[in-house]
Amino acid sequence: MAGGLFALLDDVAALVKLSAASLDDVAAGASRAGMKAAGVVVDDAAVTPKFVEGVNPKRELPIIKRIAFGSLINKMLIILPIILLLSEFLPWLLTPLLMVGGTYLCFEGAEKIFEKFGWVEHHEEPKKESKHGKKGDGDAEKKIVRSAITTDFVLSCEIMVIALNEVASEDLLPRAIILVVVALAITVGVYGSVALIVKMDDIGLHMAQKEKASTQKFGRFLVKAMPKLLGGLSVIGTFAMLWVGGHIILVGTDELGFHALYDFVHHLEEPVAAIAGVGGILGWLVNTFFSLILGAVWGGIVAGIAIGFTALLKSGNKNGKDTDTVQKDDEMPVEKAPADDSADPSSIADTSSTPDHGAGPKPNYAPGQSKGPFES
Repeated sequence: MAGGLFALLDDVAALVKLSAASLDDVAAGASRAGMKAAGVVVDDAAVTPKFVEGVNPKRELPIIKRIAFGSLINKMLIILPIILLLSEFLPWLLTPLLMVGGTYLCFEGAEKIFEKFGWVEHHEEPKKESKHGKKGDGDAEKKIVRSAITTDFVLSCEIMVIALNEVASEDLLPRAIILVVVALAITVGVYGSVALIVKMDDIGLHMAQKEKASTQKFGRFLVKAMPKLLGGLSVIGTFAMLWVGGHIILVGTDELGFHALYDFVHHLEEPVAAIAGVGGILGWLVNTFFSLILGAVWGGIVAGIAIGFTALLKSGNKNGKDTDTVQKDDEMPVEKAPADDSADPSSIADTSSTPDHGAGPKPNYAPGQSKGPFES
């Protein structure tokens, strides 16, 4: 009996050790995957606060909560099942999909730089306010949430595909658990940070009204720092997108058989990576720098093609509208000129009903005046 109990305890201990090892593997995998997706995460945190600009401050947190819930549904119920099926049955498709996501990241980063220099028009933001009472406010809020969740879907696809690529060698169940952990951690982290950023100025205003001078000073600092923080996040997000996107393209082209770019960067990494103590950091910096450059060039080419194609479409639509206008003008019937209203109506005589009085002028009689003796 005692032997059976000790055997059971040994089995429980072994199971606990196995579970702990599995949890460590999951944590390590989630950490790797989350770090790789950091560029998209920073951009997500920088983009989302813009959706609640101009909104009633009391509605900011409820809107962010709804967006976060929609983001979680995107990741858990739509994206995760699809990419797990692809990784299990069509693993060769992951690298091209990852490169598509990397290309989109490079394009977004390059487009933001173009907008900064005024080379392209800035995207219009959705309207935040409504003048039609509570129902109109509710409709506007739904539009804000829908627009934010749509944007989040694109970013979530990139995050989950990047994360999957880091744990593609794991078995199906650990892979799924790692991706669930990544989805939860990133969603809570991003939208928790967004909620804090959005309310930072309110917190600062509240602190600025306190009696303690140091608290007031810190509160005013928070209010002044918020615009700079959002601007800094936007810049960091742009560079992070170019870096992550460029690195995806760099590794993807190597895996697809084009080794020149990867070999060139790897050759430059080797000398600095051999330096004792700091070689690992320096090698990472070299790889990051050239990934950033590649991302900027790749994104600039794609953005240039997209902008040129859009301009051609707009030009074609404009020419088509001009042609339709000219055709309508040609088909329009010619209207006759209106009669001259300035003519004296008394001078127009109806010859068909008025007797001819000869060559002389027609005599006019005043009212009540009798006609001549020879006229009837």
